[in-house]
Amino acid sequence: DVKRAMDLQFKLMPLHKNLFVEANPIPVKWAVARLGLSGGALRLPLTPLTPANEPVVETAMRAVGLL
Repeated sequence: DVKRAMDLQFKLMPLHKNLFVEANPIPVKWAVARLGLSGGALRLPLTPLTPANEPVVETAMRAVGLL
């Protein structure tokens, strides 16, 4: 169903955009941990999501109904 796929794509676009505010997979791991689905542990050279970007990712998650 192309229409449904496009509707979902446009709905999720804010999340997709903001999951790349920092190097992948840092924001993705933070988002998954925020959902309580993972410990969010990172290994070097990755570092935690910066505090300045936490509300950016959280707002995007809220916008698409994940929170």
